[in-house]
Amino acid sequence: MPQFIDRRLNPRDKSLGNRQRFIRRIRGQVKEAVDKAVRDRSIADAAKGGSVSIPGHGIAEPFFRLSDTDGDHERVLPGNKEFVAGDQIEKPRGGSGGSGKQGSEEGGGVDDFAFVLTEEEFLDILFEDLELPDLVKASLKETTGKEPRRAGYSNDGTTPNLSVIRTMRHSMSRRLALRRPTADQIQKLDDQLAVLGAIEDPDIAEQQERAEAFVQVERLKRLQRAIPYIDPIDVRYNRFEPRPVPRTKAVMFCLMDVSASMGEREKDLAKRFFILLHLFLKRSYQRVELVFIRHTHEASEVDEQEFFYGKESGGTVVSTALTKMMEVQAQRYSAADWNIYCAQASDGDNSGTDTARCLDMLTADILPITQYYAYIEIAAGRNDGSYYSPAGGKDLWRGYATLPPKAANFAMKQVASRAEIYPVFRELFARQNQKGATR
Repeated sequence: MPQFIDRRLNPRDKSLGNRQRFIRRIRGQVKEAVDKAVRDRSIADAAKGGSVSIPGHGIAEPFFRLSDTDGDHERVLPGNKEFVAGDQIEKPRGGSGGSGKQGSEEGGGVDDFAFVLTEEEFLDILFEDLELPDLVKASLKETTGKEPRRAGYSNDGTTPNLSVIRTMRHSMSRRLALRRPTADQIQKLDDQLAVLGAIEDPDIAEQQERAEAFVQVERLKRLQRAIPYIDPIDVRYNRFEPRPVPRTKAVMFCLMDVSASMGEREKDLAKRFFILLHLFLKRSYQRVELVFIRHTHEASEVDEQEFFYGKESGGTVVSTALTKMMEVQAQRYSAADWNIYCAQASDGDNSGTDTARCLDMLTADILPITQYYAYIEIAAGRNDGSYYSPAGGKDLWRGYATLPPKAANFAMKQVASRAEIYPVFRELFARQNQKGATR
């Protein structure tokens, strides 16, 4: 069976078109693998690309093979004593021998195929049902602060800012321009003068040479003293100016209700929203830390696995999560050093008197130190697959609705399905032209 293999060296990106066609051909399978990877990965690693496994059937590359029906076929089978050309041999039936390959988990009987996706391809497939797949091109408004940055040199400054190299460079240039005698030149004349002085009975010529050498030495020494090694005009100091620079540290608080009313669908939507926010923060800050706080009638800080997949029971008291957030922030994330962001996901349920307490905490303590606070309420689902939300929203929604007119860094939206996550996120963070949106 002939196989044609092209071993020519490809120029850079020559196979990009083939790769894109291959992804389009198996996009459905890759989409399922990407969704599974998002469920299994942490938020910080959700969009890093990497290898995904898809069923091996249906991905075989085309190749040439000889026809079994056309043409002349003659075979010589050594050691055959039973058959001649033209005999048909039946395929053996049954039997439990042999060592075939183990089938894949999907039941296709073919080993899984591992396919490596770049970060951009991974994001494109992850958010293709969010109507705007070019997620990586968007970014939050950068929050900036002023820090001293190098701005050349100055003749005035403090001793710690002294630029030794620049000072010595100016000193050397000035000494060369003024022809300041070097120590080697003076030492050479001193040695010559010492030799002439050691002569016991010098003649007139030697005496005259000695006198001239003495005069020359004195002249060079006076010139050396007149031209200092380092002059005040040589001194240079590093100059600094305050310039706006991106603040490099941010902390993202993820708050979520985990009472019985928050099922797997609600948690999956919340996780996708948290992933979006984390991706945006990573593009604006060099260091982003995640803090997960879950609550029923009590709140606790947990790891990501426990946050999304742990089982809890009890009522819903949202203020406990806000209190826990303030405790963690006061202990580890000073508002003077960290940019604080908060994302809260809930189905809107809350105890009757607790919403007023939440509003007081947000207004007095949390929003003044927070760069941005985003709240999403996940609509409940019906058995027919549709979604509903009470008129005017639930208790927590009605309470939070009084905050946006007074707080520019607070926003809230409702989400019912995956397709709404990115548009909602876009609305929440499309505040770059509004004054104080991230202050």
